[in-house]
Amino acid sequence: MKSLLGVCFLMGLALACTPQKQKEPTLLEKAIDNAKQQIGLEIKAIQDSGKILNPVTIRKDGSVYYCNIEDWRSGFYPGNVWYLSMLTGDKSLQKVAQQYTENIRDAQFLTSHHDIGFIINSSFGNGMRFGGLTEYKDVMIQAAKSLMTRYREVPGVIQSWNAMKNWECPVIVDNMMNLELLFEVTRLTGDSLYYKAAVSHANRTLQEHFREDGSCYHVIDYSLEDGHVRNRNTHQGYSDESAWSRGQAWGIYGFTMAYRFTKDIRYLNQAIKTFNFMKNHKNMPEDGVPYWDMDAPDIPNEPRDASSAAIIASALYEISTYDVEDAYSYKEYADKIITSLSSPAYTAALGTNGNFILMHSVSSKPHNGEVDYPLNYADYYYLEALYRKENLEK
Repeated sequence: MKSLLGVCFLMGLALACTPQKQKEPTLLEKAIDNAKQQIGLEIKAIQDSGKILNPVTIRKDGSVYYCNIEDWRSGFYPGNVWYLSMLTGDKSLQKVAQQYTENIRDAQFLTSHHDIGFIINSSFGNGMRFGGLTEYKDVMIQAAKSLMTRYREVPGVIQSWNAMKNWECPVIVDNMMNLELLFEVTRLTGDSLYYKAAVSHANRTLQEHFREDGSCYHVIDYSLEDGHVRNRNTHQGYSDESAWSRGQAWGIYGFTMAYRFTKDIRYLNQAIKTFNFMKNHKNMPEDGVPYWDMDAPDIPNEPRDASSAAIIASALYEISTYDVEDAYSYKEYADKIITSLSSPAYTAALGTNGNFILMHSVSSKPHNGEVDYPLNYADYYYLEALYRKENLEK
């Protein structure tokens, strides 16, 4: 017995003394570590300023553009830090995220546009989900009340933009994303008012925004008098009939999210149909990162849009969890996108790119707005996709 123990001891000692080959970090681990370092640099820059700043993108001179609470993108950077805290397990980041979130508290009272859902859900909503901050419930409720001031009974939709030019009640496909706030507040309060408005809006969007091939228009203008469709446009795309990529991404994500709350299979089917339109489009690049518009005239010399890719990837990870045919294929395609976005082709070198993670996004090319720039919401949906990927692979 003693000799056997001795042999085991010597074998263990030999193994301990033998240099062990270090395990190569996975793509996910590398992406998380890079995000921690890059966002950490921006957090330090904000702290060094002595102010609470809200980074959105960079200016033409390379300096960082910081927004106020009325900007529709004001909730994403707080959300980025919430997601980073979950991805890294660093509890100290939750204090930072809470500070940035509290800084935009007054956004709960905004009624001038529909994007209060984007603003509040990505910041205060994530604070409730990840930080356990139940006191944020009141902010969520007030924000939903503010959003409901834009609900129009006759067409049954939440008006996106105020009336302008030839538009009476313009609704953009992006507005699907704001419905999550309404669904969440019904869950928090039990008041079905918000749920019913969200479903009404989703149903009208399903009916009016989509073409037969699964692609969608950007803007539908409704009559406030009788609810009929006055115009169909694609304001931020190449043309009214083109496939503006981020619009398609909002449609995929928005209807996937709506299915989560309602279990209405029509919503999930539409999300999948729009995704298949994008995936199978003749102009979809091999790496899965779309051009800013799939019908832009100078493809392949048109800018890519990393934000659209990140939004789609995040939605696909969710779709892969549902009872759909070949569910794993959606995760595989999301993994392809994330592999591309995590490569040097789209992930910026540390300390560059205004300390944003992703390069090569497009806000609105027709308006020369942030074409081939970093954008905080591209980072947000990228981090969300990493978080969903990590949870799926656990």
